[in-house]
Amino acid sequence: MTHRLLWLALGTLFAGSAVAATEPAKPSVADSRYVPATTITAKNDSLDQVGYSLGFLMGESNKDSVDDLKLDAFFQGFRDAYIAKNPSIDKAQMQKVLLDYQKRKEAEYAKQVEATANANLEKQNAFMKENAKKRVVITTKSGLQYQLLSNGKSNGKKPKATDTVKVHYEGRLLDGTIFDSSYKRGEPAVFGLNQVIPGWTEGLQLMQEGSKYRFFIPANLAYGEAGNSDIEPNSLLIFDVELLEVNPPTKSDNK
Repeated sequence: MTHRLLWLALGTLFAGSAVAATEPAKPSVADSRYVPATTITAKNDSLDQVGYSLGFLMGESNKDSVDDLKLDAFFQGFRDAYIAKNPSIDKAQMQKVLLDYQKRKEAEYAKQVEATANANLEKQNAFMKENAKKRVVITTKSGLQYQLLSNGKSNGKKPKATDTVKVHYEGRLLDGTIFDSSYKRGEPAVFGLNQVIPGWTEGLQLMQEGSKYRFFIPANLAYGEAGNSDIEPNSLLIFDVELLEVNPPTKSDNK
């Protein structure tokens, strides 16, 4: 959800969050008046390749976070610094404009996150309201919804919140996108039940070994308003979980 501002030419002046600007159209490479005299390839000498590699890696690192960069201005500044020419903007002003840019990008990012969170919450609430009407779906006091897909062993253990569980699972977003799957990795996951999102901790305690459930986990029992790198804020998560084994916590878990 956030991008580091990797200004290689400015060292560690700042790092911050950024998102795509929503106002004027971004300049493209085609907008730049700078046209390379030659195209560098692996057939050029090593110094040509070094120069191209540094330029490419700098561009690749910054293209998402500094998405409205004016390339001609960048080339001018880079060249002036490299040939030790007096800057056309003093360094105090450079710091000011860069910090102002960072603040503007952070404000844009905050607005985008808020809008995304609100939209996702509306979708979640509408889905959960309709889903709760299904006879096969049960809603708990916390708001977790679940559906039994297959029964477990008649003598299968139920885990406690402090137990370690072995599971196969697949996690999907509301639009069907699979964001995590032990099945795809080809091996089950093992973890302490008190080390996962609240929806998992609650839901798996309803299961018996050998059973398979589908959980509809609202955002407040998952990653909430913050989300993470793969999950948007206020995202409803849908998990199919197969409980393979329950074990008491290890000594290291109790430390």
